[in-house]
Amino acid sequence: MRRGEFDAVYRAGKRRTSAHFTVFLRANALPLSRFGFSIKKALGNAVVRNRIRRRLRELVRGHRGEIPAGWDIVVHPKSSVARADFAALAAEFVRLIPQA
Repeated sequence: MRRGEFDAVYRAGKRRTSAHFTVFLRANALPLSRFGFSIKKALGNAVVRNRIRRRLRELVRGHRGEIPAGWDIVVHPKSSVARADFAALAAEFVRLIPQA
C-alpha cells in the first residue's frame, strides 16, 4: 500500500483497539485484502522495530485463511508486541480483523 492508500484508510476507515494493537479497516473493491504496518520510532531501536515487524508479518501469514477478501488493513502495534506471548497476539489479532 502507498501513502495515499494509508491516508484513505485513516480518513474513511473504522478503528478497533486492543491491548497490543490499533487496527484501521476500510473496505476496498479488490479480490484480496491488503495489509500495512505503521511502526513508530518511539517503540524502540531498529532491532525492536524489526522484531515487531516480523511478528506482525507472521500473524498475517499464519491467519491469511481467516481474513476475508476486500479489506485494506493498517496495523499500529504498541510496544508490548515485541515481548508479548505470540499465541496471545494471534488471538487478539484474529478478534480485531473482520470475519468472513
